[in-house]
Amino acid sequence: MKGIIKKVGLVLVIALVVMQFIRPDKNESGYESVAFFEKETQPTAELQTILKDKCYDCHSNQTVYPWYSNIAPVSYWISHHVEEGKEHFNVSDWDSYSVKKKDHKLEELVEEVEEGEMPLDSYTWLHGNLTEDEKNVLIDWVNRVRKQYSVSQ
Repeated sequence: MKGIIKKVGLVLVIALVVMQFIRPDKNESGYESVAFFEKETQPTAELQTILKDKCYDCHSNQTVYPWYSNIAPVSYWISHHVEEGKEHFNVSDWDSYSVKKKDHKLEELVEEVEEGEMPLDSYTWLHGNLTEDEKNVLIDWVNRVRKQYSVSQ
């Protein structure tokens, strides 16, 4: 029995070491990836800070990675979260969205924030959650922005 545990342990250690050399791609294309979104939606400086601190890491092409994101298996977990977040809503692709899709994505944003689904708990453990004031500012802004899309349709 001890022999089996040692072999399994050795295999796990080897797998962890190998994983350190096979890293997922990083999601870092810089500020210009959100420029169109910000130009079109005109967030205030306060909102830009909220978006940068609480949203862009998973919902744009400009993730700011913490030091621990270089350690497997955490690197794989973070990479998966970023890919999934961008699948649902990616402000870096804002210019390719139709007016209807922009309105729908903003509607979903409000729903997720109001229901406490965003940001994810796993993100807020280290980065902090949205305060009630931040939620209100964000939701009010989104509702104002959505008006321009509903008029355009």
